[in-house]
Amino acid sequence: MAVDSLESVAFVAVPFPAQGHLNQLMHLSLLVAKRGISVHYAAPAAHVRQARSRVHGWDPDALDSIKFHDLDVSTYESPPPDPTAPSPFPNHLMPMFETFTTAARAPLGVLLQTLSATHRRVVVVYDKLNSFAAVEAARLSNGEAFGLQCVAISYNIGWLDAGHRLITDHGLQFLPIDVCMSKEFVEYVFRTEKELQEAGGVASAGLVMNTCRALEGEFIDAIAEYPEFKDQKLFAVGPLNPLLDASARTPPGKTRHECMEWLDKQPPASVLYVSFGTTSSFRVEQIAEMAAALKGSKQRFIWVLRDADRADIFAESGGESPYEKLLSKFTVDTEGTGLVITGWAPQLEILAHGATAAFMSHCGWNSTMESLSHGKPILAWPMHSDQPWDADFLCKYLKVGLLVRPWEKHSEVVPSAAIQQVIEEAMVSDNGMVVRHRAKVLGEAVRASVGEGGSSTKGLDDFVAYITR
Repeated sequence: MAVDSLESVAFVAVPFPAQGHLNQLMHLSLLVAKRGISVHYAAPAAHVRQARSRVHGWDPDALDSIKFHDLDVSTYESPPPDPTAPSPFPNHLMPMFETFTTAARAPLGVLLQTLSATHRRVVVVYDKLNSFAAVEAARLSNGEAFGLQCVAISYNIGWLDAGHRLITDHGLQFLPIDVCMSKEFVEYVFRTEKELQEAGGVASAGLVMNTCRALEGEFIDAIAEYPEFKDQKLFAVGPLNPLLDASARTPPGKTRHECMEWLDKQPPASVLYVSFGTTSSFRVEQIAEMAAALKGSKQRFIWVLRDADRADIFAESGGESPYEKLLSKFTVDTEGTGLVITGWAPQLEILAHGATAAFMSHCGWNSTMESLSHGKPILAWPMHSDQPWDADFLCKYLKVGLLVRPWEKHSEVVPSAAIQQVIEEAMVSDNGMVVRHRAKVLGEAVRASVGEGGSSTKGLDDFVAYITR
């Protein structure tokens, strides 16, 4: 491939401004930049900063390969999360989502026009929630748009046909989105979709998917048969996250998190990692039950206990954590056995570490891919959105998950005894050993997919070849 064909293409990433989404497009941008393509990452200033500050698994100098562009959007409310809200969906982020979708379009259009004048082709890769970016790309004579599938491609099968044989044959259940998301967010999704249709139903050239054939091969083939995707290019390129070796060495130039020193001292495959992502909120009563379960199980653990992100993570107000009183006694009671992290945790490094045995998770697709790429099974506790699907998929289809709390009980406080039972099953039972072994084998297959000659490596090669044709 001629160098000038690479340099004459501008790759423009337009992420949705929530952590798991920012992160996946950042990883894809870094992977594409490594291929010699001019890469541009466009988001509101606070979210550019968020994506840069939280990216991990890469040499910090790798960020120099990306040109960052601040999309000037008006200010928005950044209220605290509400753990007592009727829906577990992070509705406190809605003012930011609404403002972003309305205000980011114009500055993105200006950026794309500028790049269009200096490049042979402008390729916009946009989060599927940002359909306005496809509309702006379509305005260019030399523009092309691809959606980034930030959730499991199997989830799309549920959208299209909840009675599909791949769902019914495996006993999977697809829940309608209005069951797992707030009314306000559902209305927002359908409103943006309607705007796309009114713009002439601008079609993207295809999908770039953060998945691999080892996990979702059957579903990738099934989706390709639907009329909506028949004429689209589909590229499975995941996992997008870096694969760290078992010793979880810290990338050059970064300070090692103190929890890694603690992990180094633990026996192999003995630690349960507990984290619920950046948008999950728990009532104090539920945190108390979780603490009792971890203490009662007598298993080693790392527990990330922090409030859900606000819209602007850098403008958070201080104040005592509602868990402060509970934690002060809990940390004394579990000293030597566990570690509680109340700030940002290096999740990739923790999952890659040989002492980590399993991951109790909300089952966001980002966390799911990170866990499976490092061969770690998941104790599934879905919170909202696509997470109930991911939990079902892990437990019933891949069989590398154990369900802690079924979605149907999301409004209830799960008692410590029920949580402790699943922890002990995962960590010490024969069935737990089987699940852990299956996750290890699956992890090897996932890693092979991004190795030399792997299906996802070929997918990324094919994508780069296509956009630089």
